[in-house]
Amino acid sequence: MMAWLRRSFITGLVVTVPLIISVAALVWIFGIIDGFTAPLSQRVLGRAIPGIGILMTLLFVVIVGAIATNVIGRRILATAENWLVRVPVFKTIYSPVKQLVAAFSPDNEYGFKRVVMVEDPNRGLVMGFLTKEFTVDRGRGPESLVAVFVPTNHLYLGDIQLYPREWAFFPDLSVEEGIRIFLTGGMSLPGRIKGS
Repeated sequence: MMAWLRRSFITGLVVTVPLIISVAALVWIFGIIDGFTAPLSQRVLGRAIPGIGILMTLLFVVIVGAIATNVIGRRILATAENWLVRVPVFKTIYSPVKQLVAAFSPDNEYGFKRVVMVEDPNRGLVMGFLTKEFTVDRGRGPESLVAVFVPTNHLYLGDIQLYPREWAFFPDLSVEEGIRIFLTGGMSLPGRIKGS
């Protein structure tokens, strides 16, 4: 009974915490934009329109995305970001959140590259996400290594493990499928996995 309660509680946390954070972030962004747009709609249309902030929020996110995919827009955003990260408190919050979000974007060069399985002699077969391939020279010539992020309690916390490249096996799973596997505690693992 206690094991079931513990497992259910942990699973509930894994499901609800990201959901609550996402909803809270959207409500907060909506509140800010709705606060700006309510007086604007009052002036332009003559009356306040409830919910126009949702439309404006969606429009704002799409415009920022369109600017961020443009070469000039990327430069402008990078310059603005460089100014913002000089603010001590902002840098402390913004940088880790940005890195966390970027980690889940396969298009980002700093994100998870692919799902990896490693035959660790001490831990057995370990599954995680490839974050970097690099070489190191410890006086015996260059060695190829891989940096693997192995989630622990839930997807946002984990360990970085460094393994020899030859220990790594890359299954035919996308990063999204790997995230789903970790979020479900391995229940969404396919019946058969092949190397890619």
